[in-house]
Order: sequence, then structure tokens, then C-alpha cells
Amino acid sequence: MGIRAAVAGASGYAGGELLRILAGHPGFEIGTLTAGSNAGSALGALQPHLRSLATRVLTETTPETLAGHDVVFLALPHGASGPLAAQLGDDVLVVDCGADFRLRDAADWEHFYGSPHAGTWPYGLPELPGQREVLAGTKRIAVPGCYPTVSTLALVPAYAAGIAGNDIVIVAASGTSGAGKAAKVSLLGSEVMGAVSAYGVGGVHRHTPEIVQNLSAVAGEPVTVSFTPTLAPMSRGILATCTVKAEPGLTADGLRRVYEDAYADEPFVDLLPEGQWPSTAMTLGANTALLQVALDERAGRIVVVAAIDNLTKGTAGGAIQSTNIALGLAEELGLSTLAVAP
Repeated sequence: MGIRAAVAGASGYAGGELLRILAGHPGFEIGTLTAGSNAGSALGALQPHLRSLATRVLTETTPETLAGHDVVFLALPHGASGPLAAQLGDDVLVVDCGADFRLRDAADWEHFYGSPHAGTWPYGLPELPGQREVLAGTKRIAVPGCYPTVSTLALVPAYAAGIAGNDIVIVAASGTSGAGKAAKVSLLGSEVMGAVSAYGVGGVHRHTPEIVQNLSAVAGEPVTVSFTPTLAPMSRGILATCTVKAEPGLTADGLRRVYEDAYADEPFVDLLPEGQWPSTAMTLGANTALLQVALDERAGRIVVVAAIDNLTKGTAGGAIQSTNIALGLAEELGLSTLAVAP
């Protein structure tokens, strides 16, 4: 019998992606599936692409329905995981795909989310320096946000190597699934098709403090991040363009060597060959982050372009990657680097 896993919030996009990966993972047995207002519905009516699980009926999300599992994945709205997780036993591995336990600074949480801080869990981004050791054997994992995942992976090598200054600017385009499954006028097809729009402008997006937290830790000092997200007419994927002031004397060859060395042994992060630039289509359904780097010599800035699938490497795939480490499984088990095309 495999590792028994429950998924809370199975009717949403993140929950559906978790189930898609878990259904093909040789180490897991899928147990209870829960939902909020969709409790009582058959999963196939809400996630019709999950054919092998179509007849499973969603139950209510309570500590009682989630009991008896080895792993509980929480794919719930922000603020909902904290109270529920507090009622789950210390012997179960709880993996939160929401934001509740990502931030270390309670003031940042309260400012950006407007509720009391639930606490801080081990951060589920294995590619951060030393993070695999933190995740090994843990019983709690905070899965990063999708924008922080791609932005952090784009810039960590530059800060770890000491070749980047302050003054980070990130502009990232995301598909509509990043906003969740709730009906919103701004996400209607007639509003999105043929249009790209900015939102969360001026440092107010909730993922900003998370990006700052990650990069400041690697830099060893506070960094400044100006982050502007945009909404693109696609269902999934993120393309992030990240720039930062280069330290004097940096060359294009030197920059490339830093990234080659940093990601040479990473199974899910690839620096593309020179001249090839990432696109979101290269990552669809894959647990990969694809990067390319350039040195803008006139501006004196490092430019990193990175692409991920926001639902896979940006959420569910990243969650299962970290879960594999926590459980002592092979990190790559059940996760594919092969995308879907066209």
C-alpha cells in the first residue's frame, strides 16, 4: 500500500493539478478529497480531465474527514489553512499550497493579507541554498507562491555569487488560472481574450514580500523589489523578466558561467542554450523552470527571463517535489520535465 494522501480543496485548479500528478505517482494512494461549497459533488463533474477519479465524491473539509492520512495537501483560499492545520496531528505531513505559512514577518502578513499571522513553516523551494536539508523529515511544508517561485529561481544564482546589486525590477505575465476558479468579471473570456493588463501595481501584490524575503536571505542583506504582475490571455504559465543592477566588472560570459554552475545538477531548473529564450509553452504540465540570461552592458543590468507553469512547478509540482524530500523519496519521483505541445 502506498503513502495515503488527502487533498483539501480538490475542486479548484491547484487541487486538480495535485490530483493529476498524484494519480501518476507510484508512491501515493489517493484518499479523501474535500471541498467547500462543492462538497457532495462527484469529482468528474468539476475536474472532468481526471478520468480515473471521476466517480470520487467530495466531502466536507474538516479535521475529521482529513484524519487517517499520511499526507494532507491543503489547496485552500488564503487564510483558511491556518485554523485547519492547527487541528491536524503532529504525526501527519501537512503541505499548504496557500500563503498562510510562507512569510516569516508577521507584520508583512498582516499588512498584505489583513488577518493574524498563523506562523511560519519550512519553505518548499528545494533549490534555495540549504533548503533540502530543512525539508528532509519535516512534517510541515509551506509551498511558495507561483510568482515567488519563478522570480526567486531567476535571481538566486546572481545573489549567491555576489554579482548583483540592489534595485530589482520584475515584470511577470501570468495565465488566468493563477487567480483561482472563482467567477470574476475581469477573468471572463471576453475580457481576457486579445488583451494583456497589469494589476497589483505599485508594490501592493501579495507575493511581493515573499520575493523580498527569499532574495534578501540569499543576498545576506535587504533587497528592494519592484514587482508588476500582468494578466495574459492564456490559461496557465508565467513568463517573468527580472532585472537587477550588475556589479562592476561582470561580463556576459561570467554571468552565464554563474548560472551554468548554479543549475548544473538541478533536476527541474534548466538554463537554455545561448540564443534560445523561454516561453510558457515550453513548460505546460511540466515541473520545470526554464531560464535564459543576458547582460545589458549599456544599462549595467543583469536580465533573466524565466518561464514556469504556475500550476505545476509554481504550485502542485513544487509541492510534491518538496513532499518527496520530506518523506525520503527520490525527489524526482512522479514528476515530469516533459511539457505538452503544441
